[in-house]
Amino acid sequence: MQLRESIYRYCNYQPRCHAEVRNKLYELGANTTEVNELLAELIEKGLLNEEQYARAIARGKFRMKHWGRKKIVQQLKQKQVSEYCIKKALTEIDGEEYEAVLKKLAIQKWEELKKERSQPVKKMKTMRYMLQKGYESDLVLDMIRELAGERK
Repeated sequence: MQLRESIYRYCNYQPRCHAEVRNKLYELGANTTEVNELLAELIEKGLLNEEQYARAIARGKFRMKHWGRKKIVQQLKQKQVSEYCIKKALTEIDGEEYEAVLKKLAIQKWEELKKERSQPVKKMKTMRYMLQKGYESDLVLDMIRELAGERK
């Protein structure tokens, strides 16, 4: 009974993915049969919803940490979230808001590097930063060209 209470508390605290809950159950000493039964029970009661988890991660990582789509997808894949749930999660990110955040971050980085004399180095550092944040290379390249005053 204590196992059930612990995992209910764990799932009530914040949205979780199946892999996290499965790992937690094994940590708490559950055997495979108990893990499968409790996972089914949690899903049935609505305490474990992978799509809801994926949507929450996508919203949170984008709005709070300004991660790009690629980094969000990577995070969800690392948590063993299904492709279907990942696609649903990415619908949480508004295209216009995404472009605005991309532009804002690129401008901030560009301004931060204003003392950099070499234009190619400045471009490369900005590009590397934006790619590390998980933004798509074609969008980043377009933005850097715009910042450098170049046209396509």
